[in-house]
Amino acid sequence: MGAGASTGAERPGAPDAGGRRRSAFGRLLRYGFTDPAEAARLLAAPELAPHRDNTVLLDGLGGAADPDQALRGLLRLMEAQRLCGGEDGGHRLLDTVLAAKPLRDRLLGVLGASEALADHLVTHATDWQSLVTWETADLHPGVEEFEAALEGADTPDALRVAYRRALLGIAARDVCGTSDLARTAAELADLATATLRAALAIAEAAAPEDAAACRLAVIGMGKCGGRELNYVSDVDVIFVAELPQGAPEDADEPGALRAATRLAAHLVRICADTTAEGTIWPVDANLRPEGRNGPLVRTLASHLAYYQRWAKTWEFQALLKARFVAGDAELGRAYCEAVSPLVWQAAERDNFVTDVQQMRRRVIAGIPAAHVERELKLGPGGLRDVEFAVQLLQLVHGRSDPELRSPTTLEALRALAAGGYVGRRDAADLDAAYRFLRTVEHHIQLHRMRRTHLMPEDDAALRRLGRVLGFRAEPVTELNQAWKRHAAAVRRLHEKLFYRPLLDAVAQLAPGETRLRTQAARERLEALGYADPAGALRHLEALASGVSRKSAIQRTLLPVLLGWFADSADPDAGLLGFRQVSDALGKTPWYLRLLRDEGAAAENLARVLSAGRLAPDLLMRAPEAVALLGSAEELAPRGREALTQEVLAAVGRADTAEQAVAAARGVRRRELFRTAAADIIGAYGTEDSPAHVDPAPAVDRVGRAVSDLNAATVAGALRAATRARWGDTLPTRFAVIGMGRFGGLEQGYGSDADVVFVHEPREGVGEREAAEAALAVAGEMRRLLQLPTTDPPLLIDADLRPEGKSGPLVRSLASYEAYYRRWSLAWESQALLRAEPVAGDAELGRRFVALVDPLRYPEGGPSAEAVREIRRLKARMESERLPRGADPTTHAKLGRGGLSDVEWTVQLIQLRHAYEVPDLRTTRTREALAAARAADLLDGDDADVLDEAWLLATRVRNAVMLVRGRPGDTFPSEPRELAAVGRYLGYEPGHVGELLEDYRRTTRRARAVVERLFYEDEERAGA
Repeated sequence: MGAGASTGAERPGAPDAGGRRRSAFGRLLRYGFTDPAEAARLLAAPELAPHRDNTVLLDGLGGAADPDQALRGLLRLMEAQRLCGGEDGGHRLLDTVLAAKPLRDRLLGVLGASEALADHLVTHATDWQSLVTWETADLHPGVEEFEAALEGADTPDALRVAYRRALLGIAARDVCGTSDLARTAAELADLATATLRAALAIAEAAAPEDAAACRLAVIGMGKCGGRELNYVSDVDVIFVAELPQGAPEDADEPGALRAATRLAAHLVRICADTTAEGTIWPVDANLRPEGRNGPLVRTLASHLAYYQRWAKTWEFQALLKARFVAGDAELGRAYCEAVSPLVWQAAERDNFVTDVQQMRRRVIAGIPAAHVERELKLGPGGLRDVEFAVQLLQLVHGRSDPELRSPTTLEALRALAAGGYVGRRDAADLDAAYRFLRTVEHHIQLHRMRRTHLMPEDDAALRRLGRVLGFRAEPVTELNQAWKRHAAAVRRLHEKLFYRPLLDAVAQLAPGETRLRTQAARERLEALGYADPAGALRHLEALASGVSRKSAIQRTLLPVLLGWFADSADPDAGLLGFRQVSDALGKTPWYLRLLRDEGAAAENLARVLSAGRLAPDLLMRAPEAVALLGSAEELAPRGREALTQEVLAAVGRADTAEQAVAAARGVRRRELFRTAAADIIGAYGTEDSPAHVDPAPAVDRVGRAVSDLNAATVAGALRAATRARWGDTLPTRFAVIGMGRFGGLEQGYGSDADVVFVHEPREGVGEREAAEAALAVAGEMRRLLQLPTTDPPLLIDADLRPEGKSGPLVRSLASYEAYYRRWSLAWESQALLRAEPVAGDAELGRRFVALVDPLRYPEGGPSAEAVREIRRLKARMESERLPRGADPTTHAKLGRGGLSDVEWTVQLIQLRHAYEVPDLRTTRTREALAAARAADLLDGDDADVLDEAWLLATRVRNAVMLVRGRPGDTFPSEPRELAAVGRYLGYEPGHVGELLEDYRRTTRRARAVVERLFYEDEERAGA
């Protein structure tokens, strides 16, 4: 057309070209094209121009997951037909597609869903005709049909091509909706079976002498064994071999194994190696005995010997899906029949519970943090949650119920529901979520035929994914909403799946529901770690039965609580504690509301109740303290000033000294619970807050909190003892000086209060009267704090005073000055390093500290004789004070590399150098260590070793007190208590041996440093 020619767009009354274009673009948008300009350009290509307005073609493209991609793929395929079949090749393809709707839907559906299969069709231009083969209505091929489809594929590349050709049919039925998830997954597994058989045939043809020398069977595992394979999965297998049938007794079995290993390795390469035709899938044999470190092929006897002696629970869980797929059928069936009884005995193994807990934690820990929110398989509410839960229930109940032994997840879930092991509604919801998640996973993989379980991030991929799942209005929004809904359902149902039927076993059921049998309930509780399942069922019945609001709320809470209890070292104690707290507070409206509405409160309560005896004992004496568990702010430690004010106010309201101290001890009990609960929750972590990695802040926080609390309690006892006899004013000024860990703000839950008492007569008061008053008030304080009550005692230990037990309990400041000037011993100077006023007259306390500073920070350091005396005293303490029969390698206080070793070494550094290095003038061990390092008085590595040992020993003592409810310096001998100590210290169930090894290694290294720094030679000591 010439430049000056008139166009229709210029004629009056005719729509302009822009209007036509907008109308055409709008039409293409309605068909689902995202780039209408590009689509219009492609439809105008010579191959398609005659059909660009053909509604049949546009409807077909619009029905694809990605119409733009389907259109590009169709043009590429037509071009490939032209190149291999002449000018009319592409037109013949298009005519065929337009004439046959089933073929059109399948071909365009595949082109719009999978770039990888489009590439295959372009490379192998005649393979589109295989889609016609599968057009017979409702034909769903099995292994035999796939074997026929692969027949003649006698080279690795030919097998790759034939595999993809067969895969086209599976994908076509899938994207067109004529095959559901279960059928698609089964077809993929059947195709994998046929492919393994063809690969083995190729390997045998390449090495006929190896094939004749052995019998080799391939056992399908994982999703292949369960007939629920993904489009792109590793195909898990196990190889088992024997001598040929009829072989003589002296036949060469090692030779047969070598031959079988060569065949198996060749099979793996055929499937997994990448060539010009790509790859099929990796064959993964790591589920075999000993994993990748074990031999690739074993005899049946060797397999059984391993499983009977060495196998772990996860290996039996894997064997649940074992299925013969290729090779010698008789041998394969013999293998499956032999291992099946072992699978169903796995739940009876001693370490079943800890193994199961480890398996779940290992899965969670293995997810990269950046992928957690996108993980369909391993993330929270993912596919593994469903599979893990179903398989665990199969292992527990399948030993007595053969109906549960299906290797296929959805079939097993249906059987669990039918048998009453899972609630029917829960099973239906879980079935729907699992189907959705697996379908999403399938189509993510189908696009590029890559193994991934991550939800895509770009909108184009999400749009394609949403459309293939049937979301057409707002594909991205609808897809994300459905994903979040199903993932949340899985997270919620994962707990209910285990524990809701346990409640149904003891509660009234709705008509038509199936009750979990009592024996099955006990089996499940045992498998989940409850040592007394009968007792646990009684507690559940008491908590969940009835029609009250309390019972209804507890039925809602218990499925989740039971899971948290089961994750602890003592589930029975957790459940018992919850019943006791609920019995005490169940009629209190705020209690149930707190647990129901405050997400953290219920989990925090579960952690606290199942971590040991101390915190629950404290809580049972004042159940209202459960209100502290509602938030992190409530669990934060209170400072000494606030605690002291509260204690003194409570003392002031009491009528008698005994009542006053009881009130002070009540505050102490509550605050000990606050500190212990925060410590436990920090050590265990929660769903929202993982367990802490660095233990140092927690140790320092506990030490300061307990020390501050004890200081406030001592202040309260002093006020009570004073008021009882003298009113508001004692005849003498009186101060309590904290010593040892009390003065160092390093006390543990079971620490005594090491103190010395100092007084100074008030003006006009005689020495005798003042001394008698001071002695009386000190004695009364000790008596009051040791009165037998249900509250934890606080023992006052004054043995670090001058002359020890032989010296007067209380001295005046002048008496201390005279004594220290004339008689002070080296150990007393060392003890004074941790002297710090904690209660009483603050000015007198400061003057006492000023008095002792020259003794504990001597100019020029201690004399050589003083150092020798300190050494002798330490050596004598090691030999005489370690309890008889105690293991010196694990005694946290007096053992090798324990608290005493570290503290005495640090204190010797302080005695020598604190005069010149003011930063060393601290009562706290770790602060002194840091100051010594900063002043180059201690090598950095040595400081780290000592600090690590001190922290670990301190944590061990705290853990023992939390777990046992009474102080201890050694690891518990009772297995459950030891496991609880391990959990507090960050060791997973079954790893207590590692805990002891790590403790010995840490303290052994510390002892080496101590021997070098503390027990050095005389010359260096005097230097």
